[in-house]
Amino acid sequence: MADHWSNCITHFDEDVGTFIAEYFAQTDRIAFVFGGAGFDPRATHVSRTLAGVMGNRLHGLFVREERGDNNPVLVNAAEANERNLSATVPNSDVVRVDIFEDDKAPVGGVRVSERLRQLQLPEGVTDVILDMSALSNSISFPAAQILLSRVKQLSGVSFHILVASDPDLDDRIVGEPSERAQAIRGYQRKLAGIKNAATIWLPHLAPGRDRVLEKVRSSLGDIHKICPVLPFPATNPRRADDLLAEYYQQVFQEWGVDGRDLLYVSERNPLDSYRSISTLRTRHFKTVADYYEPELVLTPIGSKVMAAGAMMAAIRHNIAVQYVEALRFEVVGGAPAVQTAKGPQRLAHVWLEGPIYDGYYA
Repeated sequence: MADHWSNCITHFDEDVGTFIAEYFAQTDRIAFVFGGAGFDPRATHVSRTLAGVMGNRLHGLFVREERGDNNPVLVNAAEANERNLSATVPNSDVVRVDIFEDDKAPVGGVRVSERLRQLQLPEGVTDVILDMSALSNSISFPAAQILLSRVKQLSGVSFHILVASDPDLDDRIVGEPSERAQAIRGYQRKLAGIKNAATIWLPHLAPGRDRVLEKVRSSLGDIHKICPVLPFPATNPRRADDLLAEYYQQVFQEWGVDGRDLLYVSERNPLDSYRSISTLRTRHFKTVADYYEPELVLTPIGSKVMAAGAMMAAIRHNIAVQYVEALRFEVVGGAPAVQTAKGPQRLAHVWLEGPIYDGYYA
């Protein structure tokens, strides 16, 4: 994997809109966007912004995640987003993906992976975009692997990650956890059951996810060290303190975490998460390699931006990702309003691969 990932081109907030307006307005650009068509009000923002400058040069595939027994308010919001996406990007399809089998076994990642492997990208495509704004990690993570692999097989094609970020909304969207934890499709553990494995677990802390994290913790067996990941800097300067207060007993008493092992990463910049995880991995592997089999396991929840950086690290370093699929979602404090034309104020763009990096050596 290319060494430029630590310093790849990024844009934030207003600069994302400027980049889209200048870069994708070029008439030789043909783009394909993969995103979510669920209830999240951020579902339409990236595609609407792209379509505003590209018109029929924009193609798309949007996933409607089906979980069975759903809140009718959220179902109505998802229906509205699906209609808006189909109207905004006429050259697109919306696919409904059952996240669970009848026996409640999570299969969403498998089904999306199969669909993407059969995907025919538009002729002359120059840019492939993963819009993580309204996708579950169990869908966006395997999609990133497959789309990135496709892009690297093509000449002159770029791969972008875009996120419409709303950390407060991420905190309010809480899923009812399924029965057990497992690996995200394509991010399995390599050392599960190895007695001399020295495993470091990096769980993201987010409000109301204690049951999820405990299920993941129980699934990992012996752990060498736990390094909880906290958002800082954050839009709410007290967010990390509030999370430590909420998880104090679980983190410090039940897990026995040393305060020096807390990992703080930016809520705004995915590269901060990527660099922090990459650095931790390098140091851990150097420290224990002569005595143990080193391993990292990630559990990104909550912030979409932080999850994007974790996803990059997992792909770059072949790191396992353990999660618990949600049976259904609820929004604490009521369903989110339909997104306004102005859209979210927090945006992040990562230009991950493409001809712009030809000849780059870190």
